[in-house]
Amino acid sequence: MSGAILFIQEDLHITEVQQEVLVGILSIVSLFGSLAGGRTSDHIGRKWTMALAAVVFQSGAIVMTFAPSFQILMIGRFLAGVGIGLGVMIAPVYIAEISPTVARGSLTSFPEIFINLGILLGYVSNYAFSGLSVHTSWRVMLAVGILPSIFIGFALFIIPESPRWLVMQNRIEEARSVLVKTIDDENEVDDRLAEILVAANAKHEQKAVWREMLSPSPALRRMLVTGFGIQCFQQITGIDATVYYSPEILRTAGITDNTKLLAATVAVGVSKTLFIMVAILLIDKVGRKPLLYVSTIGMTVCLFSLGFTLTVMGQGAVGIGLAIFFVCANVGFFSVGIGPVCWVVTSEIFPLRLRAQAAALGAVGNRVCSGVVAMSFLSVSNAITVGGTFLVFAAVSAVSVAFVYWLVPETKGKSLEEIEVLFESERGWRGGGKGEVEMGDAEHLVQNE
Repeated sequence: MSGAILFIQEDLHITEVQQEVLVGILSIVSLFGSLAGGRTSDHIGRKWTMALAAVVFQSGAIVMTFAPSFQILMIGRFLAGVGIGLGVMIAPVYIAEISPTVARGSLTSFPEIFINLGILLGYVSNYAFSGLSVHTSWRVMLAVGILPSIFIGFALFIIPESPRWLVMQNRIEEARSVLVKTIDDENEVDDRLAEILVAANAKHEQKAVWREMLSPSPALRRMLVTGFGIQCFQQITGIDATVYYSPEILRTAGITDNTKLLAATVAVGVSKTLFIMVAILLIDKVGRKPLLYVSTIGMTVCLFSLGFTLTVMGQGAVGIGLAIFFVCANVGFFSVGIGPVCWVVTSEIFPLRLRAQAAALGAVGNRVCSGVVAMSFLSVSNAITVGGTFLVFAAVSAVSVAFVYWLVPETKGKSLEEIEVLFESERGWRGGGKGEVEMGDAEHLVQNE
């Protein structure tokens, strides 16, 4: 959409407010998909919730491709948003539930890898199709988004259902057969199945899931603070403003030609995608917190530097070069830590009976914050300048460093059932048990890299 919006504006003659709504409504609407996804995945399973997400998103992409007006385009954007909300909630939950403990962090980061790859392919297709006519170019840019959801349809014939969901449905033998396929050690299979059975049979029948979350125990309250908080911080530090409006940001720096703008955004997509691989390689080796420290501190520096550059340097070759560098560095630091780790932590920390709907609540917070940022960025930038807006993002990012330090425990190397125990006490929550991580570990990671 970041590139398509340039041509939609020209073709459909939409206003700046309509532009903000079109970009931001995807995130706002996706909260409905995320809210529905928790209950849906508990009823029809994790696997078929992913199928539903693909179908709904594909419908939205088709409507947007052939939209003759802004109103019809919004209907397609609405459908796409619901599909994204379903997908962004269920993918990390499914992967966390099906993965062996030793590789769960890396595997749960996969959705973030493919989000980044999708963003990169979006930037590349924007540049590739920018030479078409104004009426055709943006339609083709949006149409290519149909292809990945077709692939998901074929994948559903191969992937198994979540063993933890199967246990919840009392399909124990099916659950064991899935665990045998994903865990090499048969003794570990039996141990893991026993842990899942204990978690699934926990006596909480007297409270409905949502009622339990609205009047949580101290342990659940700690989980909600960590899960909901890290989801919100992932977005209010401005990553979606950087992704959606990177052409506008670089135009402020001094690039005026649309084709050159779209070519520059490809560098942003490459940076975002390459650095996610660092997180995948290290998340199960060094842990979640060192990556979060490197990410949030690095983003704070880059956001401040970008705001300073856009405010002080003015339009010129040096200013353009620095703006591109700091935008790329910012999305790179995001991809190293809070981008993927946010979803990993949220999918790990909640007990089985609450996991899907609690993860859905976290995804709702994420999407609401994303939508607020996306739908207000242009208006706020007009009020305090683009540079001033990024200085605000830098201040918020600095607060996220403190949040990670105090309220996110280390979960590396623990089973999902062991992680639940961490939150039973204030000390386990703040220190992360025996996996406690200090700021020095992040410095050690930077030196090794």
